[in-house]
Amino acid sequence: MIKKRELQECTSLYELMAEPSVMKYVRYKADSADEYWFMTRQLMEEEEKGLAITRTIISDFGQPIGTINLFDIEDGAGFLGTWIGKPFQGLGYNKKAKEQFLEELFFELDIHSVFLRIRKTNVQSIRATEKLRYAQNANTTHPSIYEAINKEDDIFDLYHISKDLFHFVMLQENNVEEQAM
Repeated sequence: MIKKRELQECTSLYELMAEPSVMKYVRYKADSADEYWFMTRQLMEEEEKGLAITRTIISDFGQPIGTINLFDIEDGAGFLGTWIGKPFQGLGYNKKAKEQFLEELFFELDIHSVFLRIRKTNVQSIRATEKLRYAQNANTTHPSIYEAINKEDDIFDLYHISKDLFHFVMLQENNVEEQAM
């Protein structure tokens, strides 16, 4: 579902990202496959320094279909950024990739809080995030972060995922699955 980034994926990922309906929501935009390769290399270097964590989302057939990243890591917290190519949207990859990535962040790496800033016009991402029982709207619970991401204009909603709530929800879901068997 997710794997460490590899530079040879850049061309196919760039083609998916270049779709206008996807590109407008991507944090780091590139105008060419070469520029995307360069930006990916920089992001991989940031990961080596502990400033970011980046993974490729893959389809059930092992095809690169998007990326999931944690940016601006500071004191065990960071901002989540995800995009999936248009042909693969609505197929359940987003939720599966987020859960696998969050498990890695919270239980293998030293992360305890993940924030999502979502454009208020990105209704699809807001709906998807609000379906996640472990994601909470944080516009009022984290006012300083909310103000910081909206210092120019009020264009983002803020969501928070804590390690404790994620762990609690995943345990509940696993218990329900075990009881159903």
